[in-house]
Amino acid sequence: MNEQSYRGTARHDHDFDAGNPLAERRTRAVVILTAFTMVIELVAGWWYGSMALLADGWHMSSHVIALGLSVAAYAYARRLRGDARFAFGTWKIEVLGGYTSALLLVGVVLVMGYECVTRLLHPAAIAYDQALVVAVLGLFVNLLSAWLLAGAAHGRAHEHDHGHDHGHGHDHDHGQHDLNLRSAYVHVAADAATSLLAIGALAGGKYLQLAWLDAGVGLVGSAVVALWAASLLRSTGRLLLDAEMDAPVVAQIRRALRESPVPVELEDLHVWRVGKGKYACILSVTAGDPATPEYFRSLLRAHRELVHVTVEVNRPAVA
Repeated sequence: MNEQSYRGTARHDHDFDAGNPLAERRTRAVVILTAFTMVIELVAGWWYGSMALLADGWHMSSHVIALGLSVAAYAYARRLRGDARFAFGTWKIEVLGGYTSALLLVGVVLVMGYECVTRLLHPAAIAYDQALVVAVLGLFVNLLSAWLLAGAAHGRAHEHDHGHDHGHGHDHDHGQHDLNLRSAYVHVAADAATSLLAIGALAGGKYLQLAWLDAGVGLVGSAVVALWAASLLRSTGRLLLDAEMDAPVVAQIRRALRESPVPVELEDLHVWRVGKGKYACILSVTAGDPATPEYFRSLLRAHRELVHVTVEVNRPAVA
């Protein structure tokens, strides 16, 4: 008897993520705050002849662009949410926004490093009193912005916790975090870190006559920002490339098949993410009666993160 194959799919429902309107509103507010502070730093740097403030102002301008990209990603994903061309929804637009934002952060690191090395080789006079006031203002704005974005992330996590029944006892994947929101937070945190370092460097220059601190601490800040950018590139890049076969849900699928009362041989398995904490799955198995596609979907139904399951059941060849 020839091998028989039975195929079945789960119900097609591609509205896997309703978006994050709180994050969008708060990111927009952060863009406005950051742009306002950027203008103040640029004007103050020019007026007081402070290269440190001018550099920080231009550094902040790149973050305004990156944060603006985050807002645009939210808006674009929301506008296209019902577009049938997107087989699994538009959530990856937000991931792409985070990835692009991380690339801009790498550019910021390179510019910061170049400016710091230049300043070490060619020191410039700094109006310490005025620069310190503006740097403290910048730190305050960055901390306020970080608080706004952290609040949006907490609200999203709270909503996620109450939107799922955790009574099944299996480990939900914690990678569902909004990477577009995370990229915005990383930019703001980078600004806060550089502002804090700038305050320390300016204070050291003013009270200890250590003028080199301004550029030296800037290099340290650049290294910290580079680490954050690399982490964000890794997390967004693996999502864009569907590198998900080491996700916990994959091991859970394999374990469920091994523990099946009906003997089954797994032929092929593909798992990829289609939303924040939501996965699609294609599996091909060889199993005898009474195993059907619906039987295997019932085995995996306890894993609520699997929202789209396609099953192919092949019958063992009979001599």
